Amino acid sequence: MARMMADCRRWPSETNCSLVIIGEADEVVQAAAEHAASVHGHENNEELRAQLRDFLEPADKYTPERQAEGALPG
Repeated sequence: MARMMADCRRWPSETNCSLVIIGEADEVVQAAAEHAASVHGHENNEELRAQLRDFLEPADKYTPERQAEGALPG
C-alpha cells in the first residue's frame, strides 16, 4: 500500500502549523485527527476522520516548502 500524508500547511491556522504526517492511510488519519483535536480544537469524530481521509495525498508528492493554503500538489 502506498504511503500517504496529511499536511497541515494546506489549511489556514492561527498557529501557522507546519506539521506533516506520513504513513499508511489509517495511521495518518488517526494521528491527524488526534492532532486536529488537541492542537486546533476540532472534535475528533467520524466526520472529521472522513474529511481527513478525503484530504490525504500521496507521500511522494511531499515538498518541504509551504504551498498556498488549500493548494494540493499536481
